[in-house]
Amino acid sequence: MRTKTSIRVVGCHAEGEIGDVIVGGVLPPAGRTMMEKMITMERDHDHIRRMLICEPRGSVARHVNLLVPSTREDCVAGAIIMEPTEYPPMSGSNTICVATVLLETGMVPMREPETRFKLDMPGGVIEVRAECKDGKCLSITFRNAPAFAHSLDANIEVEGLGTLKVDIAYGGMFYAIVDASALGFSVTADEARELAVAGEKVRRAAREQLDVVHPQFDNVRGVSIVQFAMPFQGPGKVTRNTCIVSPGRSDRSPTGTGTSARMAVLQARGQMKEGEMLIHESIIGSRFTGKILELTEVAGRKAIVPQITGRAWITGEHNYYLDPTDPYPQGYVLSDTWGTSTSVTQ
Repeated sequence: MRTKTSIRVVGCHAEGEIGDVIVGGVLPPAGRTMMEKMITMERDHDHIRRMLICEPRGSVARHVNLLVPSTREDCVAGAIIMEPTEYPPMSGSNTICVATVLLETGMVPMREPETRFKLDMPGGVIEVRAECKDGKCLSITFRNAPAFAHSLDANIEVEGLGTLKVDIAYGGMFYAIVDASALGFSVTADEARELAVAGEKVRRAAREQLDVVHPQFDNVRGVSIVQFAMPFQGPGKVTRNTCIVSPGRSDRSPTGTGTSARMAVLQARGQMKEGEMLIHESIIGSRFTGKILELTEVAGRKAIVPQITGRAWITGEHNYYLDPTDPYPQGYVLSDTWGTSTSVTQ
């Protein structure tokens, strides 16, 4: 066997959403902060993402997270999140996977019944609390970076759907939140393809028609993901949703940053208060529990500090090789499996 690349990956999923973790074979990118490292990774080393997420080694259903040394003394590790079309500053399901892998592989010492530590993520420092028993992470709870409603009831023109009202909110990336029931959806598994197609139409329209920029990160701009939200059932009750990950598929988990964004909108509308919880259910029935820990501000904009609780499971380990004669070093995508398009960027 010949190889010019050898990458070790621990497989993991959080409530059904794949968030595999690179634990060897890739050197950390340059940068003074984790955000700078993320930007360098995207600019100079994107072949790693394409190699592991595109066929023949990966799939559109996969995310990969690169573990790197923290840029801060108060964090045990850093992570750069890589998704099918982007590098988001933060992801809830991926954070839960990273925390679980760090603990269950012994990279971070596990203390029972509870282990606490911080992660250095591009979108900010994330405080983690893991419930542990018999060497297993029973659940991961993390304090997310602040989430905020950017605009409520924004009108966009969407191909085939007409004029839609969407709420734009940040929970780790920018979301366009759509009333699923108003479009005739119930967010059930049999609707997955229709939701994916509609979601990508909404995302493209929102990116073209709405100027959305994070007030603290000028590289974080534009709607990345669309959330089809069923009507809010009230604090502490189960509310269903699905988030359409570009290039067009439902997140299998309830989506941690999406739960954060939804709580920011609900708080802005007066439907949730500090200390109240949202039990978010995904299209496959898995759940995250969100909580508004406190109210805050982001560059003068009203915001919330969200907390998310969920679970993850390690699925195995794999070493990925790249033979010098392999004609697909960065993989390939086809429209029959790659969402609704063949785009690998937004």
